[in-house]
Amino acid sequence: MRNSVDDVDAGPGDARPPDLGVVPLDRGSRIAVAALVDGAVRDERIHAAADVGQDERLRAHPGRIVWQDARAVAPVLLDAGVAIDRVRDVRLVHRILAEARGLPGEERWSRSLRTDAEGLFSLAPEAEPLPALAEQLRLQDAAIGGDAGLAMLAGAESMGAVVAVELSREGLPFDRARHDALLVDALGERTGVATAGRPRRMEALAGEIREALGEPALNPDSPQEVLRALRRAGVDVASTARWELREHDHPVIEPLVAYKRMSRLHTANGWAWAQRWARVDERGRCRLAIEYVPGGVVTGRWATEGSGAMQIARQIRGAVAAEPGMRLVVADAAQLEPRALAALARDEALAEAGRGADLYQALVDRGVVDSRDHAKFGMLGALYGGTTGKAAAVLPRLGRAYPRAMAAVESAARAGERRERVRTWLGRTSPLPPRWRDDERGGRQARAWGRFTRNFVVQGTAAEWALAWMAGVRRAIRDIEGAALVCFLHDEVIVQAPAERAEEVADAVREAAALAGRTLFGGFPIEFPVQAAVVHDWSQAK
Repeated sequence: MRNSVDDVDAGPGDARPPDLGVVPLDRGSRIAVAALVDGAVRDERIHAAADVGQDERLRAHPGRIVWQDARAVAPVLLDAGVAIDRVRDVRLVHRILAEARGLPGEERWSRSLRTDAEGLFSLAPEAEPLPALAEQLRLQDAAIGGDAGLAMLAGAESMGAVVAVELSREGLPFDRARHDALLVDALGERTGVATAGRPRRMEALAGEIREALGEPALNPDSPQEVLRALRRAGVDVASTARWELREHDHPVIEPLVAYKRMSRLHTANGWAWAQRWARVDERGRCRLAIEYVPGGVVTGRWATEGSGAMQIARQIRGAVAAEPGMRLVVADAAQLEPRALAALARDEALAEAGRGADLYQALVDRGVVDSRDHAKFGMLGALYGGTTGKAAAVLPRLGRAYPRAMAAVESAARAGERRERVRTWLGRTSPLPPRWRDDERGGRQARAWGRFTRNFVVQGTAAEWALAWMAGVRRAIRDIEGAALVCFLHDEVIVQAPAERAEEVADAVREAAALAGRTLFGGFPIEFPVQAAVVHDWSQAK
């Protein structure tokens, strides 16, 4: 992402080349390309999908490429060798503007859409797709107007959709044999139907649980059965949550907690998971298929479909391994959300504390708190509305040291309680909450929504920085042959690169983080330090 709002997504009044609208026809077998000028279509051309890269306007186009959905268009353009640098994804941007500017809600999507004042995205199969796209773009640009933050967000969100497509196409390098060995080490060998397919160590723990509870037929995978058996054994619990189990002294507690931990790994990232999601591509490479969903969370954070790849267990991360002659560059942005808070609140004292790799330790060194754990708990309490335990004891000290930052999250929380919308740094706007009654229950609902809006402004701003970071990494490694983004997890990216250029990539990733901070926050003195490790497999990065 370039260090200029105009380079991300210029407003409608700026001088620039015409936008190029791209829509798939006939289930993607043909592609229509046209210049879009103030809601009108100019110079429409239709190409076979394989030939769309021969359109000279796409090959050397300095303006935006506009489409309705990156998932339908970006793969075709990438296959055709079209360089994608500036885009507008009207589907994703409409979601932002529906909240920020009150545009009509997204109803149903189709390649052919009608636009009018009553339904911006109403299904109308008889409509011409390019005129519909041109009108959607015109309405969006008018809604953004001169709001530089929203213009930048529109560009960043749209480019994020391109990165998501590229990540999904590349896949995450995965070693099935190593995954199997790690699972055997953690869970034991696989067993047969007689033990419900539980690995040996899990089955041994299941036996210990049954014996401790005196329940030889107990199914440890059934929370209802386990809960009833616990109560019969005199363990008065409301759930089988590990934190609640730990409050009781009974011989079943240790094997049950251990079983639940193993069961989570077996279910989320076990053999069946690898069978479903690890695939050999046309080049003979084993890849973990990840379908990213940009803006899948209301704050703008990404999600994934199906694979659970945003929460790959640490026990099996060693299976994410570089291929021969390659290395993984694993980069982690340290304490991203507290730094985002400092930037959006313009709290220079907190920004100063964040100079360096460890913001939490800096709070200890400055005498704000007495331990790193207290710093972390206090900051998380500020971000998520924690008012009890360790956070409650630390929050007043944070408030005295960093009043602007603490006031920013408190203001967002109070606004949410009043059913007001709040905005991230670039302008993503929180949804309206459901109605609540003016009674005790309504008060609890209001406070819960206030905790949501408190975190919305910070998590959403951090997500905006991450979009800028990924775009910068994409641009920085584009000319390094063999280097590719292969994974993104909120505040962490993984690039696979040739071994001899991996350190160069690590430097580029760090510089992209600094550039993302300057792009979003201008001259405000905030740092976003990134720890980038060059490793053979993911487990070595921590």
